[in-house]
Amino acid sequence: MPQLNPNPWFAILVFSWLIFLIIVPTKVLTHLTPNDPATMNEEKHKTDSWSWPWL
Repeated sequence: MPQLNPNPWFAILVFSWLIFLIIVPTKVLTHLTPNDPATMNEEKHKTDSWSWPWL
């Protein structure tokens, strides 16, 4: 039963986790956002209450 032999599969597991934990995050974090998010104004907008015609 070759699937029970841990030698090649454990190495594949370790190398894939090394790729996911070391290489992929550095590549993802180097990307820049094209538009930096702008801060919204802190002031509240004035909203008028709706007058319902049937009340």
